[in-house]
Amino acid sequence: MSPDPLTLGRLDSWAGVRVVVAGFGPAGFAAADNLLHLGATVTAVDERTAEEFGEASAEVAERAELLGVLGASIALGAGTTAVLPDEADLLVVSPDWRPDAPLVVQAHARAVPVWGEVELAWRLRHPEHDTPWLVVAGTGRARTARLTETILLAGGVRTVAAGDGGLPLVEAVMDPEPWDVLPVALTALQLRGTTSMSPLAAVVLDTAAEHEEFYAGLAEDVPAALAADLGRAYTHTRVACVYDVEDASTEDLVREAEVVEGARAVGITLGMPGVSMLGLVEDLLVDRAFIEERSTSAAELCAVGDLPDAEPAHVRQALAAAALARAAGATQAAVRDGLSASS
Repeated sequence: MSPDPLTLGRLDSWAGVRVVVAGFGPAGFAAADNLLHLGATVTAVDERTAEEFGEASAEVAERAELLGVLGASIALGAGTTAVLPDEADLLVVSPDWRPDAPLVVQAHARAVPVWGEVELAWRLRHPEHDTPWLVVAGTGRARTARLTETILLAGGVRTVAAGDGGLPLVEAVMDPEPWDVLPVALTALQLRGTTSMSPLAAVVLDTAAEHEEFYAGLAEDVPAALAADLGRAYTHTRVACVYDVEDASTEDLVREAEVVEGARAVGITLGMPGVSMLGLVEDLLVDRAFIEERSTSAAELCAVGDLPDAEPAHVRQALAAAALARAAGATQAAVRDGLSASS
């Protein structure tokens, strides 16, 4: 009998576990490669041929050859995702795989676990190195994650932006030298189906429409379904749920989230910040959330003029990045130096 993947982690042998990885983009390749490293038997499938990946076709062909040499079964092209192999113990799907796709439907019917990239990555974290995740969702997520990265780097923290627009998450968590902190940009699709993730801090920048074609037909109320998936970013947050004071929809997500006891709401605003907020005092970015004297004073972080872009959207992203980094222990100086050096 195969081992139960639900009981396995990074330090366990996955020998005998038969995994189907659906989707052969960077995230799918990272999942297949690392599961092979752990000893799993891997089958990777995608409806596209290598040539149909466009500019990435040569890279995809190279990946397929490499995984084949390592012992994986690779099936690319039309019809390769129609049937879930009888012996599958786990299905790992790329973010754009719909819940009504044949492989997913068959997996659920046979009680085969279905994980996305985020769920797999969280379960593969090193148990002796609880690397905190700082999760960013919504418009501008990749840039905000990079801003958070620059702040942490300015403070001497070993970090890298991961997820959407960054290093594939599975690759990040499987690095032989664990990262100190991971800023993680996630789309609504990446957040779908996540159950185990427990970030140190999280921000949803907005609930603006994204992936509308994906959600169409899956829910009668597409905006509500999208918001619910974005809200998963806050689930099990341990320290700070960061939200945009000027966007009531993000505050609603924080209010509805099931968080770890002790986690608190931290607002960001382009106006004068109240207690437990980061915002602007004249031309200064200030913190009234992560200082002991927050009820009576504010800590200066940097000037708007220090930022490479003073447009409101960028200032808001800088405030969000500062809040996430401060939740992870970044100093005022690190915030100033990191945001000043960002591009």
